Amino acid sequence: MAVTAQLVKELREMTGAGMMDCKKALVETDGDIDKAVEELREKGLAKAAKKAGRIAAEGIVKTVVEGTKAAIVEVNSETDFVAKNEKFQTFVANVVKQIVNSDAADVEALYAEPWALDTSKTVKDELTSQIAVIGENMNIRRFKKIVSDGVVVSYIHAGGKIGVLVEADAQANETVEASMKTIAMQIAAMSP
Repeated sequence: MAVTAQLVKELREMTGAGMMDCKKALVETDGDIDKAVEELREKGLAKAAKKAGRIAAEGIVKTVVEGTKAAIVEVNSETDFVAKNEKFQTFVANVVKQIVNSDAADVEALYAEPWALDTSKTVKDELTSQIAVIGENMNIRRFKKIVSDGVVVSYIHAGGKIGVLVEADAQANETVEASMKTIAMQIAAMSP
């Protein structure tokens, strides 16, 4: 079967892989898109394994507050360039949304959970997929989840370098939330 530009485009949209990688996979599989997806996945796992030893010391912190539940996560990448990348930021936002609805107590338990946006994969599988697409080693370094009877407020400082969650045993109203936001900003400034 001839490999058309439309077929390459379709595979690229499905996988997020590079244009040349998609074309090579389609050529190797005689235009079979399902086999090409599998081939790209296997190559992605190999790429991710090669990158696993590299240090990921940059990254961002994201928070989410949903009523009385909140979560904060730090996801690291190798460079601050990737930390500013839209795909990376979207991935981190999806991870923190997963955490707020998760029962995972640590990163290893989180990695083993089904990925909320595609339950055929685990969180670790999605991370590996993102490493293959973005091209840098990444890891979920740490997270914290709060379930409160009171109010929870989040604050992110320095473009995602510092994140704070503050919980107060109080009734939610504008004054309490404004005060808690100020406290969160002070905590970030103190660098505890």
